[in-house]
Amino acid sequence: MAIGELLNRNQSTESTDNFRKLTPLARREALNGFLFISPWIIGFLAFTLIPMIASLIFSFTDLRLGMVTPTQWNNFENYKTLLVDPQVGSSLLVVLKFGLFSLPVGILAPLLLALLMNSKHLKAAPVFRTLFYLPYIIPFVAAVFIWGGMLNSETGWINETLRWLGVQNTPLWVDSVTWVYPAYVILGIWGIGNSMLIFLASLQNVPTELYDAARVDGAGWLATTFNVTFPLISPVIFYTLVLAIVELFQYFLVPLVVKNGTGAPNGATMFYNLYLYKTFFVFQNMSYGSALAWVLFIIILIITLILFKTAKYWVYYAGDTGK
Repeated sequence: MAIGELLNRNQSTESTDNFRKLTPLARREALNGFLFISPWIIGFLAFTLIPMIASLIFSFTDLRLGMVTPTQWNNFENYKTLLVDPQVGSSLLVVLKFGLFSLPVGILAPLLLALLMNSKHLKAAPVFRTLFYLPYIIPFVAAVFIWGGMLNSETGWINETLRWLGVQNTPLWVDSVTWVYPAYVILGIWGIGNSMLIFLASLQNVPTELYDAARVDGAGWLATTFNVTFPLISPVIFYTLVLAIVELFQYFLVPLVVKNGTGAPNGATMFYNLYLYKTFFVFQNMSYGSALAWVLFIIILIITLILFKTAKYWVYYAGDTGK
């Protein structure tokens, strides 16, 4: 203990001495730097770190809004309840089923679209890029309402168009367990403009001399794409995959707006994050909701760590020696 205190004291003294050794101008610049980032520090403490610590504490209590009795410390009871709660397993299964649809489409669709936008043979490419990006800037709730109307099985114009084309048994879309996930994926495709631009930026950073060398060796478009393009943009694919998985586990706004958070049809849209939201704000069970939130955090953390661990086998970083 004494050695640790001595080391900490030495480090603190060294930092103070280093600060004192700075010139007045450098010291003033350092203080100005702290001043400029102080709004972010305050915001991080007030809206991220302190709420996280509070929710961790709440998860070990029996806190409910409006409760008359004093809050009691109940150790791991919330986590024990979580393990036997059938809705938790059901909600995680809903996330898994939806992910089987949404993850491949959410990564491949903007990537293929970026490849098309990057083509030198496409005329008016800047116009198409703008048109594909515009839906992304529309408020998401408004977009969900619009698509909810379009996907309506009775009056939506998608089914009206299918009937006009002669299709009699039109999909029930958001009213059917079979079609609800494809419907939500279609809704998500409408806003892939941001991912498309990220992929497009990475494609335009691929050195052209590598394409020239591949063509000299006789490689066609397909071989060049798989052996040059994809390896060089693999860090961006990895980045998009991580974000897509995080967003998958946090998915709840669409079923909340379209079906008012009821989980219809037949519980197929009761996503884990939607169940967490209802536990907090509908059932007002703050302690159990906090436990659900921390389990979600741990699940996302584990999956992210696995992805980073396996990234060395398929993600290529220029200049990486592999050591």
